[in-house]
Amino acid sequence: MDLYIYYRVAVADATDLRAKVLTMQDNLARLHGIQTALKRRPEAQDGMHTWMEVYLDVAEEFAAELEQAVQASQLAALIDGKRHTEHFLDLSLCA
Repeated sequence: MDLYIYYRVAVADATDLRAKVLTMQDNLARLHGIQTALKRRPEAQDGMHTWMEVYLDVAEEFAAELEQAVQASQLAALIDGKRHTEHFLDLSLCA
């Protein structure tokens, strides 16, 4: 299963968010042997960017570990609103 998590962050907080998320993702990738990515929409709207964290081919229980890592990284202080999580499966696994 792949996780796609998106949220809004003030443009002024972009550098801090990027550093915190990349550090968190590096740690999670090492611990779980997964691939991660961090993306951002190219345009800002009302002083906010939409960011997306990507976690590929993770086990179901990974979501709980990710939540702990998010809390430890103190990302909530930089995020406006909620983190929205979407789950996707490869088509070969859905058949």
